[in-house]
Amino acid sequence: MRLTGKKVCLLFLFILIFPLYAESDDTESDEEPLSDEEILIDNETSLAEAAFSNDDSFFFEAPPLIYEVPVYEIRSFNTIFPNLSPMQRIMAMSNNGLRNYFVKDGSPVFMPNPDLGIDLLGSVMRKNPSHLIEAIAIVPDYGRDLDLLDIYNALGRIEKIKDQSVLLNGSDFYVFTESTRIESARNRRAVSDPLPASMLPFSETMYLRLKEINLGNLFLRGDISISMYGITYSMTNFTDVRFLLIPLVRAERFITTLYLEPVMEGILIYSVTGFYLPGFIADRVNLTPNINRRITIFINWISEGLRIHETVLVR
Repeated sequence: MRLTGKKVCLLFLFILIFPLYAESDDTESDEEPLSDEEILIDNETSLAEAAFSNDDSFFFEAPPLIYEVPVYEIRSFNTIFPNLSPMQRIMAMSNNGLRNYFVKDGSPVFMPNPDLGIDLLGSVMRKNPSHLIEAIAIVPDYGRDLDLLDIYNALGRIEKIKDQSVLLNGSDFYVFTESTRIESARNRRAVSDPLPASMLPFSETMYLRLKEINLGNLFLRGDISISMYGITYSMTNFTDVRFLLIPLVRAERFITTLYLEPVMEGILIYSVTGFYLPGFIADRVNLTPNINRRITIFINWISEGLRIHETVLVR
């Protein structure tokens, strides 16, 4: 007998459905009737499955999320220090920059705009210093737009600090004879500077050893933090500063904090230095000129790092 397509289809359905029906029939004969509690649970489960099977119940319209991304605009020197006189602005852009010295009962002169959140003085005053030095300098941008990464890489050239000098009695005077990173506060093994970075970290801590021509080894902790507009770099002594075995400045009582930001006029370097001298030492030793020379060294070191990095990129 020849089967047509319709007959083949009916035969196939019969073969498929009959065993399932038979198996279901056998299974039902062996099962016990459901209790009321089981029926209730089964009904609740069926309702839940029905609710979940309705895809529309999972979708609803929500208002779009809008994030306001702050717009970065390079600021001017006048915006950051609005209260400086015209003469002070000119001096800030000279080779020597601006300086101000005062003791703990005195008042600072170079106060940044309070709305900008640049508070170096607050962090320095937490060390309870007896003497303070403010400094401002503007470093030229050397014909290109220097950014925070350029500044960060300039700060990383610790080995080059020793190459900086100040003019003393008409001659170049090298304050530091050695400068290097060390492994940590406990392990003072010298380590090399890393290669220039291609990305900025959020923060960083490094340890330094600077061999000073008069005071010997100075061990400093360098803490870097990065904000939207600038970089803050603090150097604090984690051991005593001694002269002929006499402790001049105790550990954690010297701090230099620098704030660096690309501005319209170049690179702003603003620093506040504080150190504590006991009265009997302060009456006999005037460390302010010595500390001032070291601030000059740090500013020159950063300036050279920016200039050399720019020259390498141009080549």
